[in-house]
Amino acid sequence: MSGRIIAACGNDCSICPRYNKEPYTKTEAELSHTAELWYKIGYRDHVVTNEEISCSGCKEDNWCRYQVVKCVNEKKLSNCGQCEQYPCDNIKECFAVTKSFAPFCKEVCTEEEYRTISKAFFEKEENLEVNSIL
Repeated sequence: MSGRIIAACGNDCSICPRYNKEPYTKTEAELSHTAELWYKIGYRDHVVTNEEISCSGCKEDNWCRYQVVKCVNEKKLSNCGQCEQYPCDNIKECFAVTKSFAPFCKEVCTEEEYRTISKAFFEKEENLEVNSIL
């Protein structure tokens, strides 16, 4: 698992097409493609700038629908899998909503795009199980 960066919610940042931090920096063309892809699959209502689509990881001031980053920061954890209450109702809802996007993504994405999105976002539970407290 070395080299992987698992986000607070279980996303695999090292696969994410938005993650733009050494050693996973993206070219301007890659970021532009991601912005177009996010629009195509409905994650954005317009094609955003490269700066807006680029991500350098979870920070508490980033918008997070489930307040996962805030929660793990308050508990001084790296991700939800390390929490004694894992899986809580909040992260279960996060899993369900994220997976609800999979069928449409599969429909509109190329095989390669879908494979990337799937590994980056639709395997949250698997990624967190590896990090969970036994």
